[in-house]
Amino acid sequence: MDKKLLGKRINTARKERGWTSERLSEACNINATYLRQIEAGTKVPSLQVFVLLCEALRVSPTYLLAEVLPSMEFSDMDVLLELWQTATPKQIAMMSSMIRSALEASKD
Repeated sequence: MDKKLLGKRINTARKERGWTSERLSEACNINATYLRQIEAGTKVPSLQVFVLLCEALRVSPTYLLAEVLPSMEFSDMDVLLELWQTATPKQIAMMSSMIRSALEASKD
C-alpha cells in the first residue's frame, strides 16, 4: 500500500470540504497529530479510523483507495462514479458542462 498516496487523498478530500486537520480530527475523535501523520504518509490509519475518516469526509473507501492499492483495478467509470457521488450540486453542474463541451469538441 502506498501510504503517502493514501495520506494525500485524505488531505485532498479534507481540503475539498474546506476543513482544517483539527476539525477532521475532532469529527473522527482522533488526535490532530495522528491525523497529520496519516496525511503525511508516515502512519496508516486503523480500519476503525479509516471508516471514521470516510464517514466524516463523505467519501467511500473506494475513493480513497482507488490509486493506493496497485493490486486492485478500478475502471475509469468507477472512479468517475465515486467523484460524481461525492460532488456538490455546483460541482456536478460544472462537470456536466465540461463533459458536454468535451464531447462536442471531439465530434470535429
